[in-house]
Amino acid sequence: MSSIEEEVKHLQIPLQELSNATSGFSKRNLIGTGGFGKVYQGNSVKHGDIAIKMLDPWQGQGDHEFKTEIALLSVYKHENIVSLLGFCHEDGKKMLVYKHESNGSLDKHLNNPDLTWIQRLHICLDAARGLQYLHGDVEPHRRILHRDVKSSNILLDEHWKAKISYFGLSRMSPANMECTFLISNACGTIGYIDPDYLNTGFLTQKSDVFSFGVVLFEVLCGRLTRVTKYKDKREFLINLVKIHWGRKTLDEIIYSELETQINKLSLLTFSTIAYQCLQSGNERPTMKKVVEQLQKALDYQLVSCCIRLYI
Repeated sequence: MSSIEEEVKHLQIPLQELSNATSGFSKRNLIGTGGFGKVYQGNSVKHGDIAIKMLDPWQGQGDHEFKTEIALLSVYKHENIVSLLGFCHEDGKKMLVYKHESNGSLDKHLNNPDLTWIQRLHICLDAARGLQYLHGDVEPHRRILHRDVKSSNILLDEHWKAKISYFGLSRMSPANMECTFLISNACGTIGYIDPDYLNTGFLTQKSDVFSFGVVLFEVLCGRLTRVTKYKDKREFLINLVKIHWGRKTLDEIIYSELETQINKLSLLTFSTIAYQCLQSGNERPTMKKVVEQLQKALDYQLVSCCIRLYI
């Protein structure tokens, strides 16, 4: 057992409890797979509805990611950060146990016609507040860089409240450091990775801001950042966004189910801050600024809806 596990051994959950909760890790309980391993849904007598992320021993970064998530999520708590209930390291198996978020991940709902513009704004605000907490409100002398912000790492609970998840690639940095130099190759997901990070090897909190800007446009356009079936400019959403932003025809790529809902001021405020997130380096806003502008976009939309009710 590592020193990190020793410090949080009160969070240990017996393997037998997790096996019982998932009917012996049955295929029926398997709800996802990824680079880390498999994710099972279960019901524990003690912890209720849970999601269990089981480490794949063949993944080289698995052990580091396992320890990183335990170290961060056992200490840092926020309503827009996924809740770590505990972990299991037994019989050669390593698992992380979270509260199960019943509406799954945001990427599965991008083209959901029933997800309204107001709901989408609330989701974006929640996620932005989670990142703001990591970037500056954790403690005065530290900041956390997520490093893998994407719609599949934003989970939605039964009330559609958004929570940032997956901290396996995260890094903690002193608040007075402008950036952290990473010797290893850049990590993250194609379509979300900060191009400045790829080009220089320097990672800052503005790298998370870029990735979040991509997510904002996914929400607005109702599609993932990369759609491999396209073999032209449509494959990467950000390419499309830049083309249409320059032509002032952004409305042509907005998700069709949202077109009649969105107030013009709400759209302008939302799209402007989202596009600023995609700029280079210091031209990007802080997450505090992003939160402020998303709140304005929501306020414009709510006022517009109220006016419609009285017309």
